[in-house]
Amino acid sequence: MPELSVVIVATDNEQRTVLQVLVDGTSVARTVHICASYPVAASDPVTRRVQAANPDVVMVDIPTDNNSGTALRAVELLHQELPESAIFAIGSLSQPQVIVSAMRAGAREYIERPTTTTDLLEAFVRLTTAQRRVQKEGPRGKVFFVVNAKGGCGSTTIAVNLALALQASHGQTALVDLAPLGHAALHLNVKPLFNISDATRNLHRMDSSLLESFMTRHKGGLQLLAGPSVPASLEPSTAEFVRLFDMLVNHYRYVVVDNSSRLDAASRLVANLSECVLLVACTDVASLWSAARVQQYLGETGNRERLRLVLNRFRKVPGFSETDAENAAGVKLIWRVPNQYFAVSSSIDRGAPVMEQSHTEIARCFSGLAQELTRNDVDVKRAAWSLFKTV
Repeated sequence: MPELSVVIVATDNEQRTVLQVLVDGTSVARTVHICASYPVAASDPVTRRVQAANPDVVMVDIPTDNNSGTALRAVELLHQELPESAIFAIGSLSQPQVIVSAMRAGAREYIERPTTTTDLLEAFVRLTTAQRRVQKEGPRGKVFFVVNAKGGCGSTTIAVNLALALQASHGQTALVDLAPLGHAALHLNVKPLFNISDATRNLHRMDSSLLESFMTRHKGGLQLLAGPSVPASLEPSTAEFVRLFDMLVNHYRYVVVDNSSRLDAASRLVANLSECVLLVACTDVASLWSAARVQQYLGETGNRERLRLVLNRFRKVPGFSETDAENAAGVKLIWRVPNQYFAVSSSIDRGAPVMEQSHTEIARCFSGLAQELTRNDVDVKRAAWSLFKTV
């Protein structure tokens, strides 16, 4: 992720200091200029200094006192005078009218005060992700994030076989195991020499060759960045995950993430980086109840429109429709994986994923899911196999 340049505009001395520490602490942005007063006109020296800094982001602090009107006018002015810069407003979430006014004035983000490094990092990630989509600066990979509604719903099975299907159809696919205790290697019957912790510890010297050395190659060509084989004692920071995934999407066409049941700031950040978040649930009450809570958690940082429901071990339940499942989970259904428990559990025990059984119903199902997720990425768009696809 390229480093972002940030200008801070705040009248409170302590708040200016705090914001600078937080910005520089994200490791993906740096403060290039600080203004102690709000600009009031295009010819204002403050405006000219901000323009001279040519920042990617202008951060405007909106106080809770009577100066909020001056700060909001500054947001509008800076938005007009620096159309290429993103305006981030920092203020209280207890003032809904101020939030609305700030967004109408041109603020791209409204971030809660007091602010955290994670809040800023997530906002920076959203900005750079949106910029890449608009600029189309070059072919970059797509990330598909697979997460359990609750433990045992099958995210690892979905992630492993989806990654194998993408590799078979398009090549250049990586599988990243973010689970606290990684199981993807067992599903693939491979023995990694390195895992994600090794990669994040060496980000300071990471290049394409070193990245490949940390990957474990499956016989079908899929590359695995394994999860830890023992519970990790040191968790990578969110900033480290941003840098790691920036390298991955520059190196691979598709990156599938098995998040398992992990729910923390780092996993939510990776979900922010993803093209699509696949929420895996079964049709039982506990799964769908949990799915609704997980989508609320992930949706708090702007992921809701990318969330899609995958029903695993699917079977028709009299009196319960797919629409009922969507309503219970609060997520639009994208795919159904048939209930073939014994075939899947046997494949896991043998380390022989069902995608290797190419002529079976369930293997065709995963090929169809891969095709659905990439149908806008290829020149020839064939219809996906429709037995499992939702309408």
